[in-house]
Amino acid sequence: MPWRTFRWHKGQKHYSGTYWSATMRDHVIYESRLELTRLLFADFDPAVRGIVAQPFLLKAVLEAKVRRHIPDYLLLTGQVPVVVDVKPLHELSKPEVAFTFDWTRRAVESRGWKYEVWSEPPAAELENIRFLAGYRRDWLFSAEVLEELREAELDGVPLGQAVGCLPDRPKPQVRSAIHHLLWTQSLVTDLDRTLSPSHVLRWAA
Repeated sequence: MPWRTFRWHKGQKHYSGTYWSATMRDHVIYESRLELTRLLFADFDPAVRGIVAQPFLLKAVLEAKVRRHIPDYLLLTGQVPVVVDVKPLHELSKPEVAFTFDWTRRAVESRGWKYEVWSEPPAAELENIRFLAGYRRDWLFSAEVLEELREAELDGVPLGQAVGCLPDRPKPQVRSAIHHLLWTQSLVTDLDRTLSPSHVLRWAA
């Protein structure tokens, strides 16, 4: 459970909500659009096995003052846990923000964990991952179609041609199943530019 949950109030500048995570198969909270963006990237990352929002309270006495901080996310991976703070790039230079993130980093890394400060990602990559997130719910896709696609010769085939690789299946069904395989990263392609029919597909190693 989150250490704390978001609050609603009239005139608030941030956008809070919940996101259904394929990784957690449950809803995860976020307190801003940028936090939602980091949540999307975590959900897309096959190395992430667990996502906890507002995971714990850190408290320390620094410069004769009690400091408290709740990180935004804890990501559980096959290696060490990753503690994430999300902050817009233009706020990172603020003295109080820099101070908080510095002592948080030292506290987290003293345990042998990883610490990450995350800001705005490249626009095209975000657009692609946000689009593919629409295909993250695995129960919506035919297991038979997915298996047929896994047996198809798709390596090196442009996305626009791949949708016709199963002629006995409706193209919209095949297209959506390919997008699901891209979400799960069974298939991969260049996400640094906006997805188009010319994108070449590759099977993940």
